[in-house]
Amino acid sequence: MSEHNIVRCTFERHAGAILAIFNEAIVNSTALYDYKARTPQNMVAWFDAKQSGGFPVIGVEDSRGKLMGFGSYGTFRAWPAYKYTVEHSVYVEQDHRGQGLGRVLMQELIAAARHANPGTCPWARATNVVVATAARTLRSSSTRETSSKETRRM
Repeated sequence: MSEHNIVRCTFERHAGAILAIFNEAIVNSTALYDYKARTPQNMVAWFDAKQSGGFPVIGVEDSRGKLMGFGSYGTFRAWPAYKYTVEHSVYVEQDHRGQGLGRVLMQELIAAARHANPGTCPWARATNVVVATAARTLRSSSTRETSSKETRRM
């Protein structure tokens, strides 16, 4: 994997790149349940929801500052029984898949969740196992990363 920097994504700096990554995933995968491309206005609402919920948007940039991938988490369901459950997503720009960036982003998300909620984040412990298992699977088969929701056979 080439040199990279972990960053907290902002609307001003990263919304356009995140929009492009989302829209590529909409067109070429089943990682998102959208049928139409997202718009810049969708990104305003998406970033607002992340900020108001206190949820991180973590990115990986190359040495020139280009966003290569991002990850975030948010509320899974609004019902009380799900108060300790989150849904996480990791997206890697198509030209940078297969370089371990998805794993890097997952590790950063887990660390952010533990920092935000020390001792109350059971999904972060369980996700460590999932990430390790997924990484072994990706290395041992002819697959490519599309998101944390899907791994598609080539």
